[in-house]
Amino acid sequence: MLPDPNRRAIPAAAVESSWLAPDGHPVRRIDWPVAQHARGSLLFLPGRGDAYEKWLEILAYWAGEGWAVTSIDWRGQALSGRLGRDVMTGHVTDFAVWVSDLAAFWQEWSAQRPGPRVLVAHSMGGHIALRAVAVDVVMPDALVMTAPMLGLHPSWIASRVLHAAARLIAAIGDRRRPAWKGGEKPELIGQARSLLLTHDAERYADEQYWRAERPGIAMGPASWGWIERALASIRVLEQPGLLEAVAVPTLMLATRYDGLVSWPAIRRAAARMPKNELITFGRECRHEILREVDPVRDRAVGAIDGFLNRVVPVRG
Repeated sequence: MLPDPNRRAIPAAAVESSWLAPDGHPVRRIDWPVAQHARGSLLFLPGRGDAYEKWLEILAYWAGEGWAVTSIDWRGQALSGRLGRDVMTGHVTDFAVWVSDLAAFWQEWSAQRPGPRVLVAHSMGGHIALRAVAVDVVMPDALVMTAPMLGLHPSWIASRVLHAAARLIAAIGDRRRPAWKGGEKPELIGQARSLLLTHDAERYADEQYWRAERPGIAMGPASWGWIERALASIRVLEQPGLLEAVAVPTLMLATRYDGLVSWPAIRRAAARMPKNELITFGRECRHEILREVDPVRDRAVGAIDGFLNRVVPVRG
């Protein structure tokens, strides 16, 4: 069976370009055209090491539902340059860099797009989106997060302990050095990377297709500096009163058996947010919920559609 063309081709109507951050750094973006009677505008933020190519299927779906869709790469990954000492290691000096980029992009983008304006974000993107909303630099009409990175493994160790250990290790040598060899996570070296991400072999293969077509989007492990800064940012979100004050309607989708981000941390954060809804999956679902097998993916897409129809209903 041939792969869905929506997953392995840039749609003719979509436009790839670059946005310049306030400091002049180019950030790659893709935009679908704004229809005359758009349902609203949707900005999608991918995760660590991601590129928007692997999310084309769901982006095309939302465009077909009438949303004016945009997605961006994060500074320092995919085709938005690099911040580390080599092309494969993901590094950042501080997550505040990404929060600032998102705030500046959102200000410009939202001024040019019809409302309602919603933010949908995956994994690390969900973390950055939630932090930006929590500190009031981005104010969407609704926020959706899939498998948000609100804690790291081992999930049974407190973030302050993990952070202290990461800070010590990062201080020994170059902070930009890779934290492990291989792909996503050191504990699973030697196992298929797909065991972390999705049960759907064809959708997993889409990412490999795009890495062959556009080698510059490929990224491997995170740096020790990234890990230390990720844990520091996680601790920001754990500050008492911060998430409790989030007034934006939010939806979280997560799996209890996520091998990349901490399910207990997601559950705790969800309970703190007064306008949050949490959709939970079990062993049938891995980290990339919107790239899972059809029954899982369809449930997730339906939950997102239902949430948005309730909190930002179609205008009559």
